[in-house]
Amino acid sequence: MNITLPGKAAGIMASQREQAERQRARLGVEARSWYRITNQSADEAEVMLYDEVGGWLGATADEFINDLRGITASNILLRVNSPGGQVYEGIAIANALRSHPASVTVQVDGIAASIASVIAMAGDRVRMMPNAMIMVHDASGLTVGNAADHRDTAELLDKISGNIADAYAARAGGTRDEWRQVMVAETWYTAEEAVAAGLADEVVPTPKRGDGEPEMRQQFDLAAYGYHGPRTEQPTAGVELERESHTLHEDIRSLIGEEIAAQLAAAVAPPAEPVAETTPVEPAPEPPAAEPEPEAPAAEPEDEWAASVASLLPNDGADDWSALVSHLTDHTASSSAATEAA
Repeated sequence: MNITLPGKAAGIMASQREQAERQRARLGVEARSWYRITNQSADEAEVMLYDEVGGWLGATADEFINDLRGITASNILLRVNSPGGQVYEGIAIANALRSHPASVTVQVDGIAASIASVIAMAGDRVRMMPNAMIMVHDASGLTVGNAADHRDTAELLDKISGNIADAYAARAGGTRDEWRQVMVAETWYTAEEAVAAGLADEVVPTPKRGDGEPEMRQQFDLAAYGYHGPRTEQPTAGVELERESHTLHEDIRSLIGEEIAAQLAAAVAPPAEPVAETTPVEPAPEPPAAEPEPEAPAAEPEDEWAASVASLLPNDGADDWSALVSHLTDHTASSSAATEAA
């Protein structure tokens, strides 16, 4: 339970609402509804309290009470799943429920904590859903000022906590001091413990699957704080289709193995288109292979002395003397060749 206190306690409610309006204007958001009223039938209306009570970004008790006055059904089912909120807003709501002519059944769906637990005490009957909880604690607040201001706030908080303890004692029995000790310790009650302590009347049996239980998720709206979810780029349709196809193929391979996946792909692949028949063409005859050229005879080894005197002798064979001595320089010439030259 939270209260925001200025230097003095005067004008607390007006100060809270003015600050809430300035905060909403700064963030550019509208007051969000933290409750919902539905006429289930001519005899029963359902009120869902599924968020913070009041608060900086929420609505105020006067809006809730105005809508509550419009309920003409003889029974009201108040479903609670709230962490608490502003003390005075919650007290005003609890008193409005007590004053309504309808029979009020409070059903704690998830959590009734802090001032939401005080609202729950306003029901003619309180029932706990499976695994639901109730939490009670002392009031808390914030003061800006001097020592005297803080002492005044401490005294006021004790009075507020005493009033809240009386609400618990009126339903469950006990004294204010006994409940103050429980509140100072910040006590959490399971569904069964809440019934044992007298804060609730019964625990609803666990519903069976398929009973059609309406949606019970919380209605906390993060958009009121400027959060609209992560920004993601939307892929084109072609890219997304290719990505999904690739993922599907990978999943098939991981499940049945590469070899079986390949066989499966071949079995379901569309048949190849038939190739048109054509007249066979005879291949052109190959040209005859060229005959290899004869290898040149290997050169005989050259005489070193003949090579040294070759420049002194003419090579045209016209000089008679050269012919006479050629057999002396040419190791291939014979003696008969020399005789014929003479």
